[in-house]
Amino acid sequence: MAPSAIEVPIDAGIKDFVVQKKDTLPLPAAARARLEKAGIDLSNGYPERPAKPLYLDDATNIRNVDREHVEAGARADKSKSALLGAAKEVIHLTAHIGTEIVGLQLKDLTEQQKDELGLLISERSVVFFRDQDLTPQQQKKLGEHYGEIEVHPQVPHVPGVPGVNIIWPALQATERKASFRQPGGASRWHSDLVHEKHPAGITHLHNDTIPSIGGDTLWASGYAAYSKLSPEFRKIIDGRKAIYFSAHTYIDRNDPNAGPQRIERIHPIVRVHPATGWKSLYVNRAMTKSIVGLDKAESDLILNYLYDVYESNVDIQVRFKWTPRTSALWDNRITIHNASWDYEGTEPRHGTRVTSLAEKPYFVADAPTRREALGLADD
Repeated sequence: MAPSAIEVPIDAGIKDFVVQKKDTLPLPAAARARLEKAGIDLSNGYPERPAKPLYLDDATNIRNVDREHVEAGARADKSKSALLGAAKEVIHLTAHIGTEIVGLQLKDLTEQQKDELGLLISERSVVFFRDQDLTPQQQKKLGEHYGEIEVHPQVPHVPGVPGVNIIWPALQATERKASFRQPGGASRWHSDLVHEKHPAGITHLHNDTIPSIGGDTLWASGYAAYSKLSPEFRKIIDGRKAIYFSAHTYIDRNDPNAGPQRIERIHPIVRVHPATGWKSLYVNRAMTKSIVGLDKAESDLILNYLYDVYESNVDIQVRFKWTPRTSALWDNRITIHNASWDYEGTEPRHGTRVTSLAEKPYFVADAPTRREALGLADD
């Protein structure tokens, strides 16, 4: 049976917070079944869109304050016995990054297990759970355990559940069609929400619908990328800061004809994770603009080298093949990721994403690398 169509609002342009046009788009059957089981009201269309802030100052001021962040993983039992002891199997997918937990339902985790999961994510960078019976509401509740939920001013979300964003390539294609040569924004190495004053910590993507072939996601370890650098090169970048910018664009209220403007923030390019205390490289090709204090040529040279270290060393990466009803939880502070569009939109894909914001990035000069902390040779 073909999936039924429900109304999906599609922008035909930005004008004073008003959606200009509506159209219909078939919602994948598995996604519809999950949403209806969760009691999501689809009668007014799917997804729900926020009123878009047109202006740069409006977007910048949404979360433009310092706030306290409590790191769940930092208060966890280091043995993680409550979480790992309850699992049927714990599978480390590579030596440096990626772990799969078998036999647990995320919705049923205790508070102690949630803390220990936070610590596991901070150590292994990304953790996977297959065969999850998970509503968008339960996904958001889990995200709240790890920090303030990011409610995006532009990204469509599940109706009635702001903060649970929609990852639906078919919907994105109605606004910007992907192609083999230009597969789209998620199909390049990046880290989420680097432009925030308190950037993303743990992101949780649950895919209820996946293509039969392709559509893998790749993650790379910032811990390991930093350790790939020579000790002398680390001295060049330790303590340095860079300008990071938003994926979405806005209008300068004082100069509407200036062209698209992006939110910008300054963060350290090497940061320390509060749960592990380990140093991680914190740059990404998609949304890092320049190193503060360096000429453009100098900055470009260093950043391009750092991107290559992060992206080109396959031994510090994990490539994950999705199955329906699978969740991935990763830490944006210590990873970059890349969604493969090799299925080219020939089959439906749909998921929901919750991102928990974390602390303001910080650097500690004498913090160890992951390898040093684990007693491994760091050369």
